[in-house]
Amino acid sequence: MSAVPSFADLGVAPALVPALSRAGIHEPFPIQVATIPDALAGRDILGRGQTGSGKTLAFGLALLTRLTGRRAQPKRPLGLVLVPTRELAMQVSDTLSPLAHSASLSVRLIAGGMPYSKQIRSLERGVTIVVATPGRLVDLVNRGDLDLSEVSITVLDEADQMADMGFLPIVREILDMTRPKGQRLLFSATLDGDVDTLVRKYLRNPATHSLAPVQASVTTMDHHVLLVHPADKDQVTAQIAARDGRTLFFVRTQAGVDRLADHLAAQGVPVGALHGGKSQAVRTRTLEAFRKGFTPALVATDVAARGIHVDGISLVVHVDSPADAKDYLHRAGRTARAGESGTVVTLASPKQQRMVSSLTKRAGVDPAVARVRPGDQTLTDVTGARLPSGVPWEAPISKSSRPSNSRPGRSSRPANNWKSRRSAGPRRSHA
Repeated sequence: MSAVPSFADLGVAPALVPALSRAGIHEPFPIQVATIPDALAGRDILGRGQTGSGKTLAFGLALLTRLTGRRAQPKRPLGLVLVPTRELAMQVSDTLSPLAHSASLSVRLIAGGMPYSKQIRSLERGVTIVVATPGRLVDLVNRGDLDLSEVSITVLDEADQMADMGFLPIVREILDMTRPKGQRLLFSATLDGDVDTLVRKYLRNPATHSLAPVQASVTTMDHHVLLVHPADKDQVTAQIAARDGRTLFFVRTQAGVDRLADHLAAQGVPVGALHGGKSQAVRTRTLEAFRKGFTPALVATDVAARGIHVDGISLVVHVDSPADAKDYLHRAGRTARAGESGTVVTLASPKQQRMVSSLTKRAGVDPAVARVRPGDQTLTDVTGARLPSGVPWEAPISKSSRPSNSRPGRSSRPANNWKSRRSAGPRRSHA
């Protein structure tokens, strides 16, 4: 077996290699080995990689290396990373900013739900790379605070999710504002439909790297369907939520998210709720508390969870069945990141069994099916379920909920009155 090449072997800028080592990142992941040389050669990239495959560093290191030594003029960035959600934009920015600093480059987060003023002041000073969501980016362009004509490298991350969320018309508008012969790097879990249209119009003879199967990974995930009587569902869900480890619960509606989170808290489970009806400040705090393990259970809708790229999620639970196979794969992709193991559980009533069986088959999954009741050994064996304390849990009032002068675009740290009952889990080095 041949040795894994180093980041230096791949051609990553010398200033970035020690910064990677300081972050505990010593060897590139397969998607980085595959894409970085082509990207550094100036080729357009079409990459398919599952969540947690290391694609943030795949495009990020190529972007930073190619822009090393260049200086951006006021309001005219040289590189652009476009992502579908604010949460993902924050995580990409957090990953790239310290690396950029080591190479004397700068990264600025541009996303809605945050004050304009600091974003505009940064742009006026000159920013090398902008990490942005489509809406706020176009807004700043229309206001005259941002000019994309000098952007020579554009990254589209999670392109399929941008398509699902209806962003492709605005994405095309943005691409038309960048350099016509600029380099484009597009990453997506799937490359069909609207994404394929985008590829054919804007990528020139791209190097294609499909490192993740279209269907769900069966080597790193265990898939289960647990048949639960509707009268037992809340109790079963609470017992699953009381397990050790990070657990992500998917619910179809915003009202359903709030109802389930309230039920789990009443049973004594530290839990967060994430959906589009929450303010950006609340969403940021909720996600940070989940990431740090202060609330090891998180209940979310599909759209809100698309920005969740948190390591150490060992169990994903479909409390409400996903709408289709694509949603199943998006949800499942929150666990088993970068080769870690994970479990995906779908809760269904016996009457839903045939529908769920058809859904999992389309997703390329052959789940184990079992009937369970609260307290069953099978439930414990599959999920680690245990009895919740029964002592109602109340979310503490965080100091960060009050107005502050903290920088927008950075995840707020929970206030000191957060009490962690569980470990946040090991920190992985990939992005």
